[in-house]
Amino acid sequence: MRAYVSIWRLRFINGMQYRAAALAGMATQLFFGFVFIMIFAAFYKDGGDSAPISLQNLITYVWLQQIFLSFIMLWFRDNEIFSMITSGNIAYELCRPMGLYPFWYVKLLAQRVSNAVLRCFPILTIVFLLPEPYRLSVPPDWSTLALFIVTLLLGLLVVVAISMLIYISVFWTMSPVGSILMISVAGEFLAGMIIPVPLMPDWLQKIAYALPFRWTTDFPFRVYSGHIPREEALIGIAIQIGWIAALATFGLWLMSRALRNVVVQGG
Repeated sequence: MRAYVSIWRLRFINGMQYRAAALAGMATQLFFGFVFIMIFAAFYKDGGDSAPISLQNLITYVWLQQIFLSFIMLWFRDNEIFSMITSGNIAYELCRPMGLYPFWYVKLLAQRVSNAVLRCFPILTIVFLLPEPYRLSVPPDWSTLALFIVTLLLGLLVVVAISMLIYISVFWTMSPVGSILMISVAGEFLAGMIIPVPLMPDWLQKIAYALPFRWTTDFPFRVYSGHIPREEALIGIAIQIGWIAALATFGLWLMSRALRNVVVQGG
């Protein structure tokens, strides 16, 4: 366990060095936040009063999406891992006295957290100071905030577990392009990052609820605004834990299959 903690700490410190990239990312995220909010504001102005989620909750949803983008985006990737698999340098990873799946999992987790830490606090400060209706609202009470933090962190673990499946798939495809495109495009849509899940048709909402993607984005962000009541949030937390266990178990099994047949430099 100490080895994994050390890996997490080193990758976190390494990720905190990219401050210029974080500044550029913040500007981009603020820009897209305003664009999405203006689109939804225009929609609500022309007959959106009967929508299943209020405009203020939707604005909060959009800002949380931008603030914690590093936690929820599926197209976030570590090219070093892809390179090791395709070049044969995976042999060096297999020499380490630790499991490859937890090693990569901790590594990816630290990268996402460091990326989010650099960006989230400045963006939070800005969006809390914006005029209405663009301002980020606060949670209804402290217990809702606590539930949000729990659901957000569990959602992060789900995202990393899904991302691990992309990396493992490259053992067979030898190219990450297809896996990233298929899982990222479908996953981010069903997570509610393009259209919030409450605004989707009923048949599409049923698909979103049956897959793990929605539990990474839509669920924690609607818990924050109080749109999802506490009782439903507690049930959702149990579902998130179930998805983490299922995805990690499947990932470990898939990794063992991949390593059983891996070819390193022709051998």
